Amino acid sequence: MKQLVMSDIAKSFSGIPALSGVGFDVRSGEVHALLGANGAGKSTLMKILSGAYISDSGTISIDGQAVSIRTPSDAKAQGIHCVYQEVDTVIIPHLSVAENIMLDRLAASGGGLRLVNWKGIEREAAAMLERLGASIPVRKLAGDLTLAEKQLVVIARLLTEQAKYVIFDEPTAPLSLEEAERLFRVIAGLKKDGIGIIFISHRLPEVFRLCNRITVMRDGVRVLTAEAAASSPEEVVTAMLGRSLEEEFPKVDAAIGDIALRVEGLRMGKRVRDVSFEARSGEIVAIVGLVGAGKTELSRVLFGADPREAGTVSVKGRAVLQGDPAQAIVAGIALVPEERRKQGVLVNENVVRNLSLPFLKALSRLGIVSGAKESAAAESLIKRLGIKTSSSAEQVAHLSGGNQQKVSIGKWLPTGAEVFLFDEPTKGVDVGAKSDIFGIIGELAQQGKTIIYLTCEFSEAIGIADRILVMCDGEIVKQFARGEATQEELLLHASGGRGDN
Repeated sequence: MKQLVMSDIAKSFSGIPALSGVGFDVRSGEVHALLGANGAGKSTLMKILSGAYISDSGTISIDGQAVSIRTPSDAKAQGIHCVYQEVDTVIIPHLSVAENIMLDRLAASGGGLRLVNWKGIEREAAAMLERLGASIPVRKLAGDLTLAEKQLVVIARLLTEQAKYVIFDEPTAPLSLEEAERLFRVIAGLKKDGIGIIFISHRLPEVFRLCNRITVMRDGVRVLTAEAAASSPEEVVTAMLGRSLEEEFPKVDAAIGDIALRVEGLRMGKRVRDVSFEARSGEIVAIVGLVGAGKTELSRVLFGADPREAGTVSVKGRAVLQGDPAQAIVAGIALVPEERRKQGVLVNENVVRNLSLPFLKALSRLGIVSGAKESAAAESLIKRLGIKTSSSAEQVAHLSGGNQQKVSIGKWLPTGAEVFLFDEPTKGVDVGAKSDIFGIIGELAQQGKTIIYLTCEFSEAIGIADRILVMCDGEIVKQFARGEATQEELLLHASGGRGDN
């Protein structure tokens, strides 16, 4: 049997073990999922396989023959390739689709452009795209492609390089449902062609749909390898977290008090249409809807980031002026936005500055920030939230998605905010970080804070909310008390149904 085998892989950083005697294998023509929470070691293991890191000990063999992989070039020479979530980092935007697909061939020409058979290059690139079922013009500039199209170009490129094993790292995270379906068909085709696929994802439904086997890592060791057909989401989550699926949504008992947030007749174009609701202190209110329902627009209007055309917002009886986030913050509203890298954190700043930004005034005297106070406040939040970072001086760009989200949340905790708006807070984070985020939300509710949880993940809303409001085409169309809703009912109303049938 043709297969790639990693045996007894160990790796430490500054004396701290990241991997301890890990074994992993993938067979030709199979899809093998590699799962684990933040810090489990899966990224380190794959960086060793792809040549980005060198292991401290252990072996890698292909078809029974030991191989040495010390650089990315070594990995490619063995037919090992990666498709990362951030495909823009490996696409050259000012080159054509054909040039991007045939990049290695062109590089090997040593710059002798007069010797390049451009028609042949375009013909071969088109053939690779056709093999993937993609109809992308090969002369189109790569910079003009959608994210999903760029992903297909990257996959077509690795086919020209005779890929034998491909690592897909969270490939569906940036894709729509339709684009993800197309990717699944591409992966099925690669599998049929005998290519071994290593599939990293935090989305368990697609893991069980696509994968033949599942391996779970936790704390730098392998804790489970099983046939997907013989396993279950419950078993996988328990292996990932060391606790059961029932504990994934740690709903806490919180005393629900008086009305803290009142929204009346809120309107902004077609995305927010006459929205009215109330939420109480200590209450978690989920607002669910499909993509495009208007959830994000609602959160931005509530926070004052976008102006409202009509309606009022008040916090504990105090009116919030429209189109003014500063006023919303003073009134006690905090927003954890969906696009955390663009709007929730400053990726090029360090953890300290990100965590202290909203309350720098409290850390200042005569307009000068006390560095000691700022660092102490940040260290306290890092410990409280369990943010995994090498130091508080580390750049936020280097943190995992889950830890970036904790920073996005953590900066609001010392501000005294009364109303927390969470817009898709678990998007792009693994199951471990997701559980941590639910725990933070539960603690805030116990402290009497009001939580507005906007999500398209119906299971999350059912798991943690005291009430669920369903949004469709900019309107609140249905309300459920805790325990009343099923995912099917939520989907029915979110998609425009009314349950009459």
